[in-house]
Amino acid sequence: MSSRWTRALVLIMVVALLATAAVVVAACGGAEETTTTVAPVTSTTGAAVAAVKKIGVIVPEKANDYGWNQQHAEAAKRMADKIGAGYVLSDGAGYGDPGPVMRQLVQDGADWIMAGASGYNTVAAQIAQETKVRINIIGSFEAGNIPDIAQDFETMAQEGAYLAGVLAAKTTKTGTVGIIISADDENWNKMAGGFITAAKATKADIKIKLAQVGEAAYADAPAAKRTTETVIAEGADVIFGMGDGSSFGMIQACETATPPSGADKVWFIDVIGDKTSLDTKGIYLTSVVWDYLPAWEAAYAAIQAGTFGKEIIYIGLKNNGIGILKTKYISDEVWTAIETAKKGIIDGSVQVPIIDKKADLENMIK
Repeated sequence: MSSRWTRALVLIMVVALLATAAVVVAACGGAEETTTTVAPVTSTTGAAVAAVKKIGVIVPEKANDYGWNQQHAEAAKRMADKIGAGYVLSDGAGYGDPGPVMRQLVQDGADWIMAGASGYNTVAAQIAQETKVRINIIGSFEAGNIPDIAQDFETMAQEGAYLAGVLAAKTTKTGTVGIIISADDENWNKMAGGFITAAKATKADIKIKLAQVGEAAYADAPAAKRTTETVIAEGADVIFGMGDGSSFGMIQACETATPPSGADKVWFIDVIGDKTSLDTKGIYLTSVVWDYLPAWEAAYAAIQAGTFGKEIIYIGLKNNGIGILKTKYISDEVWTAIETAKKGIIDGSVQVPIIDKKADLENMIK
């Protein structure tokens, strides 16, 4: 394993061990904070709307993980800069009760908060109603929307994963690709469904191996490495890995693997963030990247229009909230095929199913 991957992996493992302690630190004022003077805004109806003075973000792990937590923190900071608002971050908040940290964000002046984990949803909605501070949540769909109080963000991540499936099918030399998920997670299942659909449409006889690391093994890199090694041993020379911190173990397995017969290396396709700067072994084929800035922009427009909390906001290919990295390992010919698929998804001529149950994925593979 390269030294840069090792340093990143050690950081993720340490964060996982210290997550509970981090809740206390964040609640006691250990958050990163910037403050800016803001001007009032006007709604689309001409009515006065209170300006957003400070955006607050809470995420379960440290916001330098090249993944979920970093993407949320960076998108919120970009939004704060865009509208001239302050910004306060509480990262490493863990997976327990987020209430104390959220209340601290409110006390620190945050009047618009991102609750960056689906496990925060119930408490976030309660605090939003209690404090009248607007909060965006993840993964609650219609149940998470409360007019002028709480608004749900969702992904069309299966669209980006479809593009990854086209790439994997055109890259594999063994005819076998692997999907590794860290948990039976709705977003992971959606992406796996898009990937499987595209891989089969691109290469009808392709073989697909699906494996799960654990019940909630988002940060379990050692277990992810073992799981990935097993799938590689079954002939997969392209791995589509979804795992947050555990993805570092998946990557290590690809780096150190003896390639299956017929292949000269094992490629890795990542999700959410961009780890190309850490790739010293030349195995990082691409990543299905997520960008929540378009969701923030849509939510801000809803605040101005007086419609915040009245509809779900999605990120997808159409609003550039979901995309795929063009790395040096993707030929122009293959990239053209990816772009053609992207155009088809956006104009509706290519249909990508939404599969959110693991059992349905297993049936697709059979």
